Amino acid sequence: MTQSIDNKFPAGQGRSVGSPGKGDLDTHWIAYHLLWCPKRVKPVLIGEVAEECDGLIRAVCGQRGWEVLQLSLFPVCVHLFVRATPTDAAHKVVKEIKDFTASRLRQRYPALRRLPSLWTRSYLCTTASQINDDLLLQYIYTQKRT
Repeated sequence: MTQSIDNKFPAGQGRSVGSPGKGDLDTHWIAYHLLWCPKRVKPVLIGEVAEECDGLIRAVCGQRGWEVLQLSLFPVCVHLFVRATPTDAAHKVVKEIKDFTASRLRQRYPALRRLPSLWTRSYLCTTASQINDDLLLQYIYTQKRT
């Protein structure tokens, strides 16, 4: 049986997505909007690759106890809204997901090995519950220049 983020209730029981998590001494609702792009902003997240990437992201989040609130894959970027615990910094979440997905996708799809790495080293993170489309587009645009 899978556990929720706070490991107090089985996944899907005990509280709704909108309610805070509770640890032994704290109450928290930490959610990150994360956005990152493939290297050189190549449109690689299409078809089977996108489906596989979606499944891998959900798998690593489930393994780590992070709750995927929303996941959108576009040909040139990944947008993930994920709930984490206070001990899981945004950079840790992104690193775990990028490492996990890159190794498995490049292993399964040899064409992805032509890129020096699957993902750019950067990412965009905001903790706000609302994210502006202009901010997302600006980030993607700056990645094309790197």
